[in-house]
Amino acid sequence: MDVLSKVVAVATLEGNPPMKLLGGALYLVVYRNSGAAFSMATGLTWLLSLIALGVVVAIVRLAPRLRSSGWAFGLGLVLGGALGNLVDRLLRAPGPLQGHVVDFLSLLAPDGRVGPVFNLAAPASVCGDAVLILGAATGRDFDDPRGTRGAPTRRPGT
Repeated sequence: MDVLSKVVAVATLEGNPPMKLLGGALYLVVYRNSGAAFSMATGLTWLLSLIALGVVVAIVRLAPRLRSSGWAFGLGLVLGGALGNLVDRLLRAPGPLQGHVVDFLSLLAPDGRVGPVFNLAAPASVCGDAVLILGAATGRDFDDPRGTRGAPTRRPGT
């Protein structure tokens, strides 16, 4: 969904004035971001690409051991967000591992001066992170299909 929404945004919004929605709570406008969230780490696109690639590899390696639907859901959101922006970093100008991420959703102002400008990968990643943090904080095991809390292992008779 992230990649498709970026293709549509670039095709319909780039070069046009911002589109005001919800009485100005949301604007559709294309920005190219060479950094991370809030344009942090601008100029380190290659490093952000490698980090995203590492996240993707780690999740794919963990996936066969997942039994908890909560952990699977959270990791799926993080994976989708990482892949969405990694595709931009690999395939968009100015080149592989240097591509700028397409952001097109701006909150409260068309230029990002009030709120962030982001794409669908960002809320997916943030929600996925929240699910994972909640699961970890409540002691849910990623390999327990019931999503129950891990109990300490006891030897019989102790």
